[in-house]
Amino acid sequence: MRDFGKAARLALVVMGGVALASCVVAPPRGVVAFGYSDGYWDREHHWHGWQNRDEATRFRASNHDHYYDRPHTADRDQGWHDNDQYWHH
Repeated sequence: MRDFGKAARLALVVMGGVALASCVVAPPRGVVAFGYSDGYWDREHHWHGWQNRDEATRFRASNHDHYYDRPHTADRDQGWHDNDQYWHH
């Protein structure tokens, strides 16, 4: 019976770890200014790397007008577009 208790506790820990692993943190809606394959600029002009590939994929799917499928370093301005601050309009 003692081994069953250990096994049950272990199962709960493992299941909790799986639940946490499947929980994905994403930037809050309306924070990202420009997304790139290697990360994004927030609207305050701070650079952030994507937490994981799923985060980038979700952003790209819902914000295709402001996602660029290349590293931000490929742009002359490092991907920050002063002339396209669409959130001010």
